[in-house]
Amino acid sequence: MGNNASVDFDAIIIGGGLSGLSAAYTLACAGKDVLLLERGDYCGSKNVTGGRIYLNPIRDYFPDLWENAPFERYIAFEELCVTTAERAITVKYSGQELDQKPYQSYSLLRGKFDKWFAKQAEKKGAAIVNKSRVDDLLFDNGKVVGVKTGGEELRANVIIASDGVLSFAAERAGLRRPFQQHYYAVGMKEVIELNREIIESRFNLEGDQGTARLFMGDATGGKFGGGFLYTNKDSISLGLVVGINALTEGTSVSTPVLLERFKQNPPLRCLIKDGKTVEYSAHLIPEGGLNMMGRLYGDGILVAGDAAGFSMNIGVTVRGMEYAMATGYWAAKAVMRALEDEDYSANKLSIYEKMLNESFVMKDFNNFKHALNALDNSNLFTIYPELAGRIMRDLYEIPAGQKEKLFTTLKKHISLKTLFGAIKDFKRMMKI
Repeated sequence: MGNNASVDFDAIIIGGGLSGLSAAYTLACAGKDVLLLERGDYCGSKNVTGGRIYLNPIRDYFPDLWENAPFERYIAFEELCVTTAERAITVKYSGQELDQKPYQSYSLLRGKFDKWFAKQAEKKGAAIVNKSRVDDLLFDNGKVVGVKTGGEELRANVIIASDGVLSFAAERAGLRRPFQQHYYAVGMKEVIELNREIIESRFNLEGDQGTARLFMGDATGGKFGGGFLYTNKDSISLGLVVGINALTEGTSVSTPVLLERFKQNPPLRCLIKDGKTVEYSAHLIPEGGLNMMGRLYGDGILVAGDAAGFSMNIGVTVRGMEYAMATGYWAAKAVMRALEDEDYSANKLSIYEKMLNESFVMKDFNNFKHALNALDNSNLFTIYPELAGRIMRDLYEIPAGQKEKLFTTLKKHISLKTLFGAIKDFKRMMKI
């Protein structure tokens, strides 16, 4: 196996999430000897991210994968709900492009999808060992040459670190930057079981149509972050993402309390009524983009997915899964190039970063590199939701006496101070 008698595998992948599985699948399809080590009971058992994947950016990377993939529903309706303690405004978008094949995005359950993806990688020849924790990396003259796991030493030409947001492997290899809580958020999610017919009735869906709804404002108690809801076949994925700084500033509140408060919001409560919570999970999410990324490669090692910080929140969309799969794919391609030349140095593996720069991945992260600073604005989660709610209240109110002109109603709420503040905030938002 491999290109050297002392090497057990062409590549060893740490972590069986989407980036790790994508790398394993791509390498196995090319006939390479690849081992994936997953510490959970199976791939997907510890993966609790979100619930939605956008296919267009990665459709051509894995052309044979999608037809039989265990997706839940294709997203036919995009919704944004702005909430206050007393009212809510929901904007719903439906377009023909969302309701026609090939569908742009799907809801999915990671436990089901990742387990299935692992089987596809195994069918191609990848070796996957579950319940296997990597205890340390092996080094030879500063180069990563393998891993220590369960008292055993395994060697490979290249190690791919796909071990999650607080990547031990990237840190051990000196590639990860020190933890800065400003660049991270806490994600909380419940999967709420509901009868399929009830879901389709409440969300006005037909067949496999699905809805994605994002929440902002009082959903997070006015703190920096937002809520999400994705309809599955017979369940709803519901959760919050809140910045760590926001959680620790001002009045502190525990994440379970915040999630329960969110579920009691009137426009949401009726949608999940009589549902049964069958899963609860919480984890860290990287949100710093380019500002928090360390090095993506070193001598004998590459870093992919959440381990490298490839997750993005730009307000109207929250993305991570397609970045994980794309970075796993390009990491595998970089390994193949290194195998051809029998060169596993950092200089050779830097082709990985070049490939990412030429792909949609780094182009997206450069386009939205100011997103975190633009969105970390308390006005977006307190003042503007309240303002919008009051305006809508007065526009729709029919009083006992005469009704004010519409312009008079708007003028009553939007003072010069408010207008100048909004212009200032709009200029910040223009960066994204």
